[in-house]
Amino acid sequence: MSSEHFDVIVVGAGLSGIGMACHLARDCPDKRVGILERREAIGGTWDLFRYPGIRSDSDMFSFGYNFRPWGGLQVLADGPSIKQYVQDTAAEYGVEKNIRFGQHITRADWSSDDARWTLTATDAAGENARQFTSQFIILCTGYYNYDTGHRPQFDGEADFGGQIIHPQHWPDKLDYAGKRVVVIGSGATAVTVVPAMAEKAAHVTMLQRSPSYIFSVPAFDTLSKVLNWFLPSRWVHGLARWRNILLQRWIYKAARRWPDKVRNMLLSGVRKRLDDPAQMRHFKPDYKPWDERLCAVPDGNLFDAINAGTASVVTDHIERFTPDGILLKSGEHIAADIIVTATGLDLQLMGGMDMAIDGETRPVNSVMTYKSVLIQDVPNMGYVFGYTNAPWTLKVDIAAGYLCRLLNHMDRKGVDVFVPRDDGDNVSPHSVMQTLQSGYVQRAQDRLPRQGKALPWKVLDHYEQDKQMLLKAPVDDGVLQFERAA
Repeated sequence: MSSEHFDVIVVGAGLSGIGMACHLARDCPDKRVGILERREAIGGTWDLFRYPGIRSDSDMFSFGYNFRPWGGLQVLADGPSIKQYVQDTAAEYGVEKNIRFGQHITRADWSSDDARWTLTATDAAGENARQFTSQFIILCTGYYNYDTGHRPQFDGEADFGGQIIHPQHWPDKLDYAGKRVVVIGSGATAVTVVPAMAEKAAHVTMLQRSPSYIFSVPAFDTLSKVLNWFLPSRWVHGLARWRNILLQRWIYKAARRWPDKVRNMLLSGVRKRLDDPAQMRHFKPDYKPWDERLCAVPDGNLFDAINAGTASVVTDHIERFTPDGILLKSGEHIAADIIVTATGLDLQLMGGMDMAIDGETRPVNSVMTYKSVLIQDVPNMGYVFGYTNAPWTLKVDIAAGYLCRLLNHMDRKGVDVFVPRDDGDNVSPHSVMQTLQSGYVQRAQDRLPRQGKALPWKVLDHYEQDKQMLLKAPVDDGVLQFERAA
């Protein structure tokens, strides 16, 4: 079995993995870094998803890396543009040469005697096993299963005469022009797919069990365009980035403190966009804002499609599929040629690989995370996990910054191993994603690491406080234990 050694292995070459590798190139240039990617391309999420209209749901000024400004004025960028941005970043910092594509990590084994990790990988067919060794590994694998999404089974599916498609497995060159389409779901994917398909389809129906909060954002940053006439572009980007971060943080904090006022504000925005007031019944969730993620639509394109009659929303439950559509519990029938099951993600941690410490299997659903970046009692492993209540990359940048601080601290002190140890009784029954009530999170509560009762085990999901904790507070805090190799 072939083997290759690195100082640091980054698992994943998506937005998180490339960001982490670039931080290492900048702050730890003496480390030999390898990047293991199971797919054959850079991009992660932005290479996997190909459905119509695929785009970010965070503004690009704050979604882009802090060390490489997003160059355009498009607020919610399309998927191919984001993938290109990640590829260009990898090329600019020279990390693309460190990627080993087609490496599906199945197992990670830590040896205390050798003070190193051994990763076992196979190709897509589960064959041609090879090994990689490293002193440190940093997981940048996201939080969902790349092989399959959440796909409930509906009665009568075999009777349906058209196509049934999950957005995670979108077929190439799907012809939906002039077709009747039903999109099952009300989350970020559904509100993206519906207006995009409505441009060509005969009609698109968004079928939801319950409404989500949907708000409109400008598709183009006009203010930054004007400021570019007078100020250097890096100033304009910096101003736009901090403006948007502060605005997003204010909305989230306000939603937690004054949920009724924020609800009224969001619903008022929808009301102004809809021509038919009766449609408001489809946009009034029965939960508080930010109990689930808010859904952003550029320039209100979903509402425009509804007003134009090319799209509609139905709130009901499915009785069964029929040969030509979907029968609802209310007795209504929706005709369809294509059904899109935008029913969510299947959460999966660590890319689905098994982990063992000195031969003992170590499940992560029974331990806590340390500062949301390391794992309790697991040596020399980092886990870069972005925000779910703010742009993902804000957390990626500060987590990567912390990990680089940690590695440099170890070099200065002449130590080889770190291990987060809990000497108290900090573990709580809550998971690290307890703040979100979304279905895909609730379905996976038993798979997620635990939430601690107090710092550094408690997950803050608070950008300002996390930034202080990860980038300013001392690395050696008495909780993180350091050792020299035997």
